[in-house]
Amino acid sequence: MKSKVIKEDNYVIGQDIERDLDLLIAECKANLPRVDENLIRKAFHFCVEAHKKDVRASGEPYYTHPLEVARIVIDEIPLDGASVIAALLHDVVEDTEYSLKDIRAEFGATVADIVDGATKINDIFKSHEIKQAENYRKLLLSMVNDVRVILVKFADRLHNMRTLDFVKPEKQQRIARETLDIYAPFAHRFGLGKIKWELEDLSFKYLNREAYDDIKKELRGTRQERQEYIRNFAAPIEERLKEHNIKFEISGRPKHIYSIYNKMVARGKGFDELYDLFAVRVILDTKDNNDCFLAYGIISEIFTPVPERFKNYISVPKKNGYQSLHTTVIGNDGKRVEVQIRTREMHEVAEQGVAAHFKYKSETVKNVSWVEDKDLEEWANWVRDVFENAGDEAHEEVLESFKLNLYQDEIYIFTPKGELRIIPKGSTPVDFAFEIHTQVGNRCIGAKVNGKIVPLDYKLHTGDQVEILTSKNQTPNRDWERFVITHKAKSQIRKFLNEEKRLKQVEGKEMWMRKAKKLNLHINEDELEKILTSLKFDNPTEFYFALGSGSLNVDIAADMIREKLLPGAPLVPNFEQAPVDKSFDSYAKTARDSSNGIYITADGKASSGVLYSYAKCCNPVPGDDIVGVVTIGTGIKVHRRICKNALEMMEKIRA
Repeated sequence: MKSKVIKEDNYVIGQDIERDLDLLIAECKANLPRVDENLIRKAFHFCVEAHKKDVRASGEPYYTHPLEVARIVIDEIPLDGASVIAALLHDVVEDTEYSLKDIRAEFGATVADIVDGATKINDIFKSHEIKQAENYRKLLLSMVNDVRVILVKFADRLHNMRTLDFVKPEKQQRIARETLDIYAPFAHRFGLGKIKWELEDLSFKYLNREAYDDIKKELRGTRQERQEYIRNFAAPIEERLKEHNIKFEISGRPKHIYSIYNKMVARGKGFDELYDLFAVRVILDTKDNNDCFLAYGIISEIFTPVPERFKNYISVPKKNGYQSLHTTVIGNDGKRVEVQIRTREMHEVAEQGVAAHFKYKSETVKNVSWVEDKDLEEWANWVRDVFENAGDEAHEEVLESFKLNLYQDEIYIFTPKGELRIIPKGSTPVDFAFEIHTQVGNRCIGAKVNGKIVPLDYKLHTGDQVEILTSKNQTPNRDWERFVITHKAKSQIRKFLNEEKRLKQVEGKEMWMRKAKKLNLHINEDELEKILTSLKFDNPTEFYFALGSGSLNVDIAADMIREKLLPGAPLVPNFEQAPVDKSFDSYAKTARDSSNGIYITADGKASSGVLYSYAKCCNPVPGDDIVGVVTIGTGIKVHRRICKNALEMMEKIRA
């Protein structure tokens, strides 16, 4: 089932409205299983009328943009009639006097909901704050109800990128960065391989024009050589496949420009030094997946395969539905050649992802629903999972986490019962535990991989069988955040730790209120905040947490605060001098002197007499969880383990 694009020579969109409409209808009939011609004509005329006063930056009538978006929906992401109508109307509510109520009255609730979702995504990016966690949640939420919203938005962004030459350079940069950070990764997750590649290349064109032009020139210069190589490579394969009466298509696909650039950077090589610049694709016109393995056997007889480069995505598809056999063979001249083998249907899904999946489903099931179709549930569940676990992370953390989970290669892990789970490459047992269930993750105390105990930060590999060991007394700790990689694991760990901190704060506040009442201390929040600032607490919440977590004794705290209430006591901290809090200094000195001091352990033996000092930034006392940092001149500087300065230093060391 191959999409057809209707072309007319010497015809330019926007010069003749009625010819534009006739072309649109012809393409619908050629590519969509069912077409309500009257409704599409009505939507087209509605679009033209609504945008009649608007002009694009290129000087074209504005209606040509929604028209081209609709054509992308028809030709490149073949969806359905409702998607085409929504594409024609996707800018109407935002840019014209017509409302969503008008759309719903004229074209029904389904179209109105898709238009509404696309409009909300536009609103998200209007502020240019693409790193805001709340904006991600809105974006994801708009996709939960109807995946066609984001697919129409992909088409909209693709046409905008194709016509980006007509806007100012600053806007080009912003839109290109937004596309590379957000739309390309989402296109990858939805299996839209062809669109993902084009979005990446077009973004790269505006973000690094010099490198883009250089690689494009090199590819153009070697095109004839590549075509000749592919013809010679394919000839014996074609001959053998014909002997087995298999209908096929063989083509050479050059790697896209952004991918080549990343390879050059990662390997530190120039264009001429890269040999894997293209892949040979064998597409079989068959419904029998076993024919792909037959073709693989034939190719392996002709050329020597590289065993470690064989990947079977047919038996175990990727999460985005991608299926294919991948192998690398040694060509006649000693060059390595990547070969992909797949059926025609697999190829459609690889290029068009969830849209192609829905298209094939609609051929056999009348009135198939985007919402109720079980085969599409995987995409919707992933969206819901990310949405529900978005939490309140910092902007940069959300962005990086999303990109990581959208783009990352996958590995295949088995449970003790033999159930298969697909998780990102680089995942640890803790990531796997959270993949199974949030409570399994929270209570994970250890793991067995292939029957052997491994550390919690162990990197899992494809084929591993993983058993998670749990304990009802175990809870997540902050160290886990350092090595887990999945968005779900990171967000659930943060969620638990934030809730634990909140409860400690509540507990600490209750302790203080009881103590203040017992001592008959009458102090309002403003006065308390001033005193706590002088005691080097950033805010009352930090003070309450110190009490609740036990790092500060409530009796000591009461003594310090009462001292500050005495007439003439300074309330403004002098950060350039030694701490003004003599009460705390006295307490710390007494506590430290009464302890046995600091001992450095080596080879099981403790030794004293080592030069050390206590960090003033966090003032550790006996009972605190501490860490030592070796310094020049002052020996070992002792910090509380949760000290921001210590954490930053440890991160630098790990980096």
